Amino acid sequence: MGRQLKLIWDFKGPDAQRTAQHHVIHLEEFIVRDKIASLGTGVEKLNENHFIAFMGIEEAAMPPVRDALKPHRGQLWIS
Repeated sequence: MGRQLKLIWDFKGPDAQRTAQHHVIHLEEFIVRDKIASLGTGVEKLNENHFIAFMGIEEAAMPPVRDALKPHRGQLWIS
């Protein structure tokens, strides 16, 4: 098994939480539509005005997902 990555989309401002939650809906639709072997999705609060939406994925499957969804950043997935 290769490295596991966490693709991250940042949302800031007073509507950040709601926007991140909505973004996860689209990530999950993409996973189903494109049959992606996802490790999971979710929302995390970094502070009152900064939330992230994320998707976990195997490094080998990452390039086409990255190119299609254009995450803001990524890091190693730690489960």
